[in-house]
Amino acid sequence: MGIKVKTQSKKVNKAWLNQHVNDPYVKLAHKEGYRARAAYKLKEIDELLGLVHPGQVVVDLGSAPGAWSQYLRRRLSPQGAAVGELQGTILALDLLPMDPVEGVHFILGDFREAEVLQALEAELGKRSVQKVDVVVSDMAPNLSGIGDTDAARIADLIELAVDFSRQWLRPEGALVVKLFHGGAYEPMVALFRQTFRVVKAIKPKASRDKSSETFLVGLGLKAG
Repeated sequence: MGIKVKTQSKKVNKAWLNQHVNDPYVKLAHKEGYRARAAYKLKEIDELLGLVHPGQVVVDLGSAPGAWSQYLRRRLSPQGAAVGELQGTILALDLLPMDPVEGVHFILGDFREAEVLQALEAELGKRSVQKVDVVVSDMAPNLSGIGDTDAARIADLIELAVDFSRQWLRPEGALVVKLFHGGAYEPMVALFRQTFRVVKAIKPKASRDKSSETFLVGLGLKAG
């Protein structure tokens, strides 16, 4: 016996599916072997600002399902390959499981928990990493639809990424975070301006028009 679905939600699901299947970035991701279209958001930011280079240490926060790690892995390969030689270090972290990406060390855990941060720092120590070149964060909370609550959750994750960057980034390093227009937007831009010498807000072409997401990039830590 089939489950009855309300016509309206059926239409919405069908419309979303249609849009998804016909999305050029979804098609491109499938063709180029990326797990999600999100890879092209980071690619555009990187190509615009020249953030990622072979030989670097990169930390990928909120990495599942792994599209950003896949992109980073290719950028740290001399030939841009998805497998084989890797020049550099990529540490990825998420509270959701992630299928392995060759050459990427994955830590399963919630970045808001002290022991998970300690595990990440221990892994950096194990590899004799003094400083990190780039931190990228696609972390986003489950949104409740309640403005103040959602703003606080978004701000919490971004503040944690900024705190980590203050401690671990090289002076010339970069932090990329996902942010949504709303209550947290202006305070987070202000926090970035306090922390970094150059701050850029970028809405990549691969970010859906209807989405309020923007990516904030901080370049070069301010002294002190």
